[in-house]
Amino acid sequence: MSEFNENLESIKMLFENPDSLGVFTKEELIEFEQEKRVLTLKKGDEIIQEGATPKGIYCLIKGTAKLFKIGFNGKEQILRFANAGDIIGYRSILSQEVFGASATAMNPVEIYYIPEKFFIRLLESNPKLAFDILQRIAKDLGEYARTITYLAQKTVRERLAEVLLLLEAKLGTDKDDFINISLTREEMANLIGTATESAIRLISEFKTDELIEVEGRKIKILDHQKLTKLGHVIL
Repeated sequence: MSEFNENLESIKMLFENPDSLGVFTKEELIEFEQEKRVLTLKKGDEIIQEGATPKGIYCLIKGTAKLFKIGFNGKEQILRFANAGDIIGYRSILSQEVFGASATAMNPVEIYYIPEKFFIRLLESNPKLAFDILQRIAKDLGEYARTITYLAQKTVRERLAEVLLLLEAKLGTDKDDFINISLTREEMANLIGTATESAIRLISEFKTDELIEVEGRKIKILDHQKLTKLGHVIL
């Protein structure tokens, strides 16, 4: 099982050894043991659904998930990706709103599910975790702002260059240096805000220009400098 990032140790401790935190009564500990879950999902399985009422948070132990919204035309707009150590659903819990986006597994994932009341109690008693969540909110807002900016101001070619660099920075690479995610051409098109045919053509052009290597749905960046310049990217 993958380890959580260091700043999520409190959540890991909450799940695996909640009595060591000293913030719950005996009755609450019994209730928590009954309600907590380890979820094992396969590719394509739903984690949360846009518009649903949140009941808890989802902490990724292993794997990658995509967060997305469905537009008025029925098209999917990918907002961001979450991987091991990331939390899904906390913003809706804190704002007491329905989920503003959906999330599905991009590959086999394992998740800690923690009911709302226990997550809130932990935040109230743990300033370090509360500050971490605040930082994550700020980071997510930055990602959303960057998405709005490149969709509104950059050409499709520039958007593809930036997205590939951001995906590599966020998700890392495998042993052969391919980005750790497998996206369909339709998903790539939705990510950069264009038609599937345009995404296919641009990926082919990037391959011809030796900016990337393509192996099925996997992509390897060959020339980071040129992609950075092309996408006007500051990582």
